[in-house]
Amino acid sequence: MKKLIVAIDGPSGVGKSTLSKKLATELDYVNIDTGAMYRCVALAVKRAGIRLDDRPALRQLIDDLKIKFNQTDSGNTVFLNNENVSEAIRRPEVSQLTPLVAALPDVRQSMVARQREMGVEGGVVLEGRDIGTVVFPQAEVKFFMVASADERGRRRYEELIAKGVHVDLEQTIRDIEIRDMADSERELSPLVRAADAVEIDTNGRGIDEVFAMMLATIQTRLNRPGSS
Repeated sequence: MKKLIVAIDGPSGVGKSTLSKKLATELDYVNIDTGAMYRCVALAVKRAGIRLDDRPALRQLIDDLKIKFNQTDSGNTVFLNNENVSEAIRRPEVSQLTPLVAALPDVRQSMVARQREMGVEGGVVLEGRDIGTVVFPQAEVKFFMVASADERGRRRYEELIAKGVHVDLEQTIRDIEIRDMADSERELSPLVRAADAVEIDTNGRGIDEVFAMMLATIQTRLNRPGSS
């Protein structure tokens, strides 16, 4: 049976990562967290102390980066230059820097090329902000996930608190709103819904309910004539 490209787009904190992992596991597909790739670049930029307008230094840093995903029983583990950075890339200061880094043309060009190389053969679930519009506009299945800033901020707050990161709820919600604005208003590959994407509102819906909705859509596409 043909293996599909499944594109999942949406703003920060909407549940893309959790659901893309569950779908990839169910389908025996590869899960590619493209947002984590941009977070890795932001972490590397922060650690190196590189200014975002220092294009030569930035391009050298990007060329030298090695980003790898390892699938484990507990989910995806993200490695940056052989270091497990799964927790480090989720810290608030990296989250704040990521949209600024992701808006840079050199960064996007490099990451999009890597993402296309990873997913070109199909059998992948990619999640990010421009998968269905820029990276794989030809994806057979596209989802666009939404939820209110308050709901997403609360989810992120609870996630960080559970990991021992001390944050303020109102500030976390504000950070979400700032990130939304940066993602939606940037010139290069802004966050927009693809015309043929299935929109799913996750407000008030549990992971299992949303997962079932998405899986049903994918199975319908797999069973469509010409998909085998």
